[in-house]
Amino acid sequence: MERSKEMTAARAADEDGAAMTELNLLEWLLDTDPALRWQVQRDLVGAPVAQWQATRASIAAEGLGAQLLAHQDEDGQWAGGAYFPADFDFEGPEADLEAGQPYTATTWSLNTLRDWGLDAKVLSGTAELLAENSRWEYDNLPYWDGEVDCCINAYTLSNGAWLGADVSRLAQWFPDHQLDDGGWNCEWVEGSKRSSFHSTLNVLKGLLYYETVTGRSDTLSAARRKGEEYLLERRLLYRLSTGEPVGAWATRFAYPFRWFYSALNAVEYFRAATLYDGGTPDPRLADAMEVIQAARQPDGRWIQGHRHPGRVWFELDAPEGEPSPWLTFYAVRALAWWNESVPYTADASAVKAPDGSRPSTASAPAPQAAGAQQSLS
Repeated sequence: MERSKEMTAARAADEDGAAMTELNLLEWLLDTDPALRWQVQRDLVGAPVAQWQATRASIAAEGLGAQLLAHQDEDGQWAGGAYFPADFDFEGPEADLEAGQPYTATTWSLNTLRDWGLDAKVLSGTAELLAENSRWEYDNLPYWDGEVDCCINAYTLSNGAWLGADVSRLAQWFPDHQLDDGGWNCEWVEGSKRSSFHSTLNVLKGLLYYETVTGRSDTLSAARRKGEEYLLERRLLYRLSTGEPVGAWATRFAYPFRWFYSALNAVEYFRAATLYDGGTPDPRLADAMEVIQAARQPDGRWIQGHRHPGRVWFELDAPEGEPSPWLTFYAVRALAWWNESVPYTADASAVKAPDGSRPSTASAPAPQAAGAQQSLS
């Protein structure tokens, strides 16, 4: 009897400790910029609609959102350029591969504000200003027409839908340039026939956003299905030809995501797509969910990985090696969705399959026959 009481007390202590961990984690996440806080309120806390909407509305007036809006030029651009700042020297040190991508120009600034949930009305007139004043560095093409890079075009599709620009012709560009293996590669213009994890994910995110704003399209949904299958048959992590990990970058997490692929970035897409399309999570996400769970620290947080180099207006998240509120939010929300436990509960340690069972780490996809195409990036 005494042994039973001790076990009951120990179990209660564990539960109390877990509840305190949950409370502290949510308090930590709520003590953040409005750009993140409104999403925590809506998706993890389950706050009243009026509360998170009020927080979301404050993005333009305070914190990171207000700072980034203050950098917009009178001609509608940021840093005087479409994808690169106007003073970028394509022959100078900043163009070196190790220097990274500058993230101050128009496209990156719009991406950030859109991802944060800024009301497009705040940027009223920007779409027209960009149509008049902004041209791509590639062939001086008009901004809302896009160019030849599928990632850049995906960002443009999303930002155009968000700001109310007519990007319907650009939307058709993606089915027209989908590769035979189902994905996309920004190096198609150089002759690449193999899809890229990075490019495919960026395109999928752009197509999904466009559909959520403008309405479902059979053509675009079909293109998304093929692109999703490209990633899913590789379990989001592996080469199809050999079953080996596609690269160490797939399991490294850093915020902002920028153009880089990671298991967390990909799962965030599949979460949003499943909620939009209906249905349940694909079981082939299990390996990626295990990777996300494995990165969880004992205190329930996720650590900022290697920061992507490149010029920025200001830092958006924790330094490398420090707990990241943004990564923690995305990871907790993904695990809650996978475990069907929204609002968030303290038991984020058990990664369950969609049928409720605990999977062992799923095996990599079986290698294809020699000579089959594989993703190289």
